[in-house]
Amino acid sequence: MPGDKLLDLVEVSKEYSGTKVLDAVSFSLHAGEVHCLVGENGAGKSTLIKILSGAVQPNGGQIRLAGRVYSHLEPKDSLRLGIATIYQDIDLIETLSVADNIYLGDELRTPLGFVDRQRQIRTATQLLERLRIRVGAAVLVGELSPAQKQMIQLAKALHRESRIIIMDEPTSSLGHEEARALMELVGGVIAGGVVGIIYISHFLDEVFQIGDRITVLKDGRMVATHAKGEVDPSQVIREMVGREASLFYNREKVRIGEPALQVSHFSRAGAVKDVSFEVREGEIFGIGGLVGSGRTELANLLFGADPADGGRLYLHGQDITAGSPHRAIANGISMIAENRQEDGLFLIRPVKENMVVLHTEKAGPLVGRKRENALVRGMVKRFGIVASPSQEARELSGGNQQKVIMSRWLLSEARVFIFDEPTKGIDIGAKQEIYRFMTELAGSGKLIIMISSDMPELLSMSDRIGVMRNGEMVKVIDAQGVSEAELLEMFLGIAAA
Repeated sequence: MPGDKLLDLVEVSKEYSGTKVLDAVSFSLHAGEVHCLVGENGAGKSTLIKILSGAVQPNGGQIRLAGRVYSHLEPKDSLRLGIATIYQDIDLIETLSVADNIYLGDELRTPLGFVDRQRQIRTATQLLERLRIRVGAAVLVGELSPAQKQMIQLAKALHRESRIIIMDEPTSSLGHEEARALMELVGGVIAGGVVGIIYISHFLDEVFQIGDRITVLKDGRMVATHAKGEVDPSQVIREMVGREASLFYNREKVRIGEPALQVSHFSRAGAVKDVSFEVREGEIFGIGGLVGSGRTELANLLFGADPADGGRLYLHGQDITAGSPHRAIANGISMIAENRQEDGLFLIRPVKENMVVLHTEKAGPLVGRKRENALVRGMVKRFGIVASPSQEARELSGGNQQKVIMSRWLLSEARVFIFDEPTKGIDIGAKQEIYRFMTELAGSGKLIIMISSDMPELLSMSDRIGVMRNGEMVKVIDAQGVSEAELLEMFLGIAAA
């Protein structure tokens, strides 16, 4: 049975630029329990754990722990109060030993003030043996498997006497046996009745195997909290995805023609496994899957941003395989990246320069300033961009920034458009404008690939959807008539054959 209450969040809220990402969410954790937190991408899980780790300050609500009430936490507060967060990206130093990583920032020292590495190895060995982690304390972390690194992060948290441990997608990059070993370790930690674990995972089989309670978040709101045995996966899926019809965009359909773009056998070790599909004239081909499924990794291979181990790309039978972004651009392949500020814009340069940079490079040094100015004015008018051509790109809203990037690719005369999360962080009005533009592109003969974690967007905008799981495109489905729940089951791999 769970023990004392370690944590109580009471109606915690957070908003960015008027958009609520957490809306009066309440959540609790007891000693000796694993409380699983589930929800789609964008449901608010990451914001919640950032509030607990002190990285983000809420706009409202209370955080109750250690007998006190807090309006917010600073990172130092979280550490002092025994909160440890283990992210899916390993937070260890690979060139240091296991013992050095466990004691990092809290080193044992000799009377002369030097780090006492031998004593650290001895005491770290005792901790690892107590946790039944079969790893040598003197081994370099860089020599460990992903599962062993996750175990070392858990050991580090326990060494620091953390009582609240947050595990964020801990098995997303692990194989079946590695995941099983990690969950056995989690079960052993909880059995002591001292520590409570907040466990975040897209894998519902893990959630139902390890969780004592399950809380479902959807669109920043808490839907329900269920005790173990009171709910089944189908109900949790329905709670994760149930939405009003108004959130779905009713796009204009255009005539679908013959296959024009062939993606043939793209692979990259550890990320993408032998992916092939076709895109037809006039269609928007959607790609969906959970975090870590290989969606963005595939896009990077197609654009040449990452090297592929194999794969060819053909447009109307012509080989346009990129190999590098420069070659992709020359071959008419465009990429509207998920992180537009880091990967899409020159933030301190004017709107005009951001728009015409590729056109100018292609046209050469003789391109006229009057011609450039006319092109920019045309794009500003076409997209309704609320900005001056001389304004720095960093000063624009997210929607206007995205429109500037799309203008650039139109002016470059691209033939293949890869949209990775095209409306992430964009208000509803700008979303609909971008959706209309994508539909126009498809109708004008451009080839469209759209990657999205927003299921209403994926179902509304796609003609067909390629389902990614564990780096593979496991099936291609017609988007019409598919429900959110059915699509999520395919992402999870629990749909009926």
